Amino acid sequence: MAYRMSTSTRMDRIREHGRVSRIVNGTLKKKERANRDKKMAELLKKGTFPYIPSVMCWLSVKLGKPSTQISEAEAKEFAK
Repeated sequence: MAYRMSTSTRMDRIREHGRVSRIVNGTLKKKERANRDKKMAELLKKGTFPYIPSVMCWLSVKLGKPSTQISEAEAKEFAK
């Protein structure tokens, strides 16, 4: 029969592993976000309005408004 840990010990282990995982994954996500911002900014400068859905989604997050409410002038202003 396998050794059974107490509930508090298991919860402590889960909490510790989760903390380590968040630290490691957080740094990876920061790099990925920076790469995505760079790629989307290039697509924004190259493309014409209306942009592809992925660019419009990214732009709506950056501007804080729905993509249907983003005008061409706002997009060009943000691209600068």
